[in-house]
Amino acid sequence: MLRTILLLIATLLALPFVAFYYDQPLAPEHWTALGALLKIMLGVALTCFVVSELTRNYSQVDKLWSIIPVVYVWYIAAQSGFSDRITLMAVLATIWALRLTFNFARRGGYHWIPWKGEEDYRWSVLRQNPLLGGRLSWGLFNLFFISLYQNGLILLFTLPTVAAWQGGNTPLNALDYLAAALFLGFVATETVADQQQWNFQKEKYRRIAAGEPLGEEYSNGFCARGLWSVVRHPNYASEQAIWLSFYLFSVAATGRWLNWSFAGALLLMLLFLGSSDFSEKISAGKYPAYQEYQKRVGRFLPKFF
Repeated sequence: MLRTILLLIATLLALPFVAFYYDQPLAPEHWTALGALLKIMLGVALTCFVVSELTRNYSQVDKLWSIIPVVYVWYIAAQSGFSDRITLMAVLATIWALRLTFNFARRGGYHWIPWKGEEDYRWSVLRQNPLLGGRLSWGLFNLFFISLYQNGLILLFTLPTVAAWQGGNTPLNALDYLAAALFLGFVATETVADQQQWNFQKEKYRRIAAGEPLGEEYSNGFCARGLWSVVRHPNYASEQAIWLSFYLFSVAATGRWLNWSFAGALLLMLLFLGSSDFSEKISAGKYPAYQEYQKRVGRFLPKFF
């Protein structure tokens, strides 16, 4: 976890250097916009930290994960004069946000009192870690990872909008249309995966509440049907692919397959790798059949052999 935080900090420090010396230089208006976004991000991160410390609910960033990106991308769209490419990117990000916000809401993530709502179960598990059990150590973890790291990452994976703004003179082209199609396709895949998980959990707990036999499928405890029979985390795989598709817009605009705005998508993949490691450790401890499932089904990509 500490290694991941240090990697984010190093990335944040390296981005301006790389953008200025090794990639297409940012114009003054780009630096001004980035500065404004950074101020927003820090304000949101510190607010999440204070609220979570006061309420002991550490899912404050989770509540904003699907909302804040929309603010960032539409801000850049406005700064660019609502150019065709960045407006398209903002519309797509809004579609993603509406779907993810709905899914988070139906799982109890929101409450009419804003700082309440269901907390991610993994935070309570982490608080039992001896290294994080102390009040000071957990507070530092909350500040640097939960609040600052995650908010910094949210900002980073939206920054292809700025790179696309740099290439504003390039008209929409085939790669833009491919990126849009991929983005929508992976949003659809993620929607199906989340719905299959929702249906499975609802039926499992309905049977438990009714005292009905669970049968082999539900007695295993975890969803292994539909897309979940192809990969163990189809929702995580789709989320990573969504933001890789989003990055392609910057490639379409600049003509550079690798540019400074790739950092966000890269760090997001690392986050999901670590997050899935942690989730699977919990699942393997709860469900005896999970280890066999891990052997049979790939994590993010299908196993063909």
